[in-house]
Amino acid sequence: METILVAIFAVVAGLAGGYVFGSKKGQVVREELERKILEEAKKEAQGIISRAKEEAEELKRRAEKLEKEAETKYEEMKKKAIIEAKEELLKEKEKLEAELKEKKRELSELEKRLLRREEYIEKREENLDRRATFLDKVEAELEEKRAEVEKLEAELLEKEVKLSQLLDEEMKKLEEIAGMTKEEAQEELMKRMEDEIRRDLAVRYKQIEEEFEQTVDRRAKKILATTIQRLATDVVAETTVSVVDLPNNEMKGRIIGREGRNIRAFELSTGVDLIIDDTPEAVTISSFDPVRREIARIALERLVADGRIHPARIEEVVEKVKQEIEQEMMSAAEEVLFELGIERVHPELKKLLGRLKFRTSYGQNVLQHVKEVAYLAGMIAAEIGADEKLARRAGLFHDIGKAVTHEVEGSHAIIGAELLKKYGEPEAVVNAAAAHHGEVEFTTVESVCAATADALSAARPGARRESLEAYIKRIEKLESIAESFPGVMKAFAIQAGREVRIMVEPDKITDEEAEFLAHQISKKIEEEVQYPGQIKITVIRETRAVDYAK
Repeated sequence: METILVAIFAVVAGLAGGYVFGSKKGQVVREELERKILEEAKKEAQGIISRAKEEAEELKRRAEKLEKEAETKYEEMKKKAIIEAKEELLKEKEKLEAELKEKKRELSELEKRLLRREEYIEKREENLDRRATFLDKVEAELEEKRAEVEKLEAELLEKEVKLSQLLDEEMKKLEEIAGMTKEEAQEELMKRMEDEIRRDLAVRYKQIEEEFEQTVDRRAKKILATTIQRLATDVVAETTVSVVDLPNNEMKGRIIGREGRNIRAFELSTGVDLIIDDTPEAVTISSFDPVRREIARIALERLVADGRIHPARIEEVVEKVKQEIEQEMMSAAEEVLFELGIERVHPELKKLLGRLKFRTSYGQNVLQHVKEVAYLAGMIAAEIGADEKLARRAGLFHDIGKAVTHEVEGSHAIIGAELLKKYGEPEAVVNAAAAHHGEVEFTTVESVCAATADALSAARPGARRESLEAYIKRIEKLESIAESFPGVMKAFAIQAGREVRIMVEPDKITDEEAEFLAHQISKKIEEEVQYPGQIKITVIRETRAVDYAK
């Protein structure tokens, strides 16, 4: 390619030279150049052709090689495709064989079921044939029986006619013999039947009455047991003293003050006795009024923590604590009313109810007691179909008189009833307060529920606390009273003194005398022993016959 370019350049140069040196000479040069160019072009063309041939041969060889490779790959792919197709066909064949096998199995099962069905149908047909034969036989027998019955009916009708005639004849003969008409005989018979029925009714009535008493007793016990089991309240017991801890023994001197002025001011403001003895780092507050004792305790704790103890400061702290305690009592009353769902209560009654938080009876916190009684009364009322809310209200306010018994003379039951009547409580609530200790008669079912709940709460073991010494003395007293009667073999006070079980000698005490003995012991206990609630007296008499097989 480069040679051709050189030749062309030479031709161009020759042409240019021809124009320069003259036309003839330029013609010669031009021809010479053309000849050289043609030779060079031929040579170049031959080289190009030879190279082209070589490239064509190379391309041919490569094409043949590619063709062989393609044939080889085609053969390989063909073989691979054939193998995959065979594998696919084999899998398909196996799948079809499995399906065919399953179909054959299903077909076999179906054939077996059809065979069993055919056998069942054949048996059923045989049974039906036998039943049809049996029914035909029974029908024939029924026809025979029907004919016999018709014959017997005819005979019975004939006998009834004869019997009627005979009865008429006998009736006439009886009237002649007895000297009474048929109507008179019927009347006499009815009178005798009435007497017999009346006697039977009396016996039956007595049985029903005994059964009813037993049922009522079981029902009452069930109601009380269910009610007690459903209620679980905290038992809060208080004492007559409170102890205040001191940071050190030097604080005792500051509490006493110069010439005892601080302790005098404190006792005068609170109305309690402040006992300062040899007990290390502690002083004792004594008072039978739990409200005063609580005010004194809180006030003293604040004075000790503050450190400023003098008469003016004591009066200031005590007055502030009194206001807080009053607010606390009101909050306690509102909380109890909210828990019980009792509404529309006079504010003065709320104050009195709150005061019961710091009131105790036989060591039992009265506010907790009336709350427990309210729950119990509501449950009992619900069991027997009475007004549950009214019974709960009656139970809550039945001991309201205890809030003012230290200020007013008289029984807390009567005082409470007057207060409740004054502040507009319902008649059932007033009657519950007045009658729960038997001072007046019960007028409503709800007041009876409240009294029953009060007895349950007071008699529940652990509800009321007493000193160990007094408790032991009371138990010993109960047993000694029971054992003092003739014929008593042994007496046991159980259930924290709520029951006394008495074993008697069977040869000295009869069954009838056992009941009288229980009554005598209960009366003597009522006269000589003081106790909360009630005590059950159980007299046990048994006869044992013992022998030995040798």
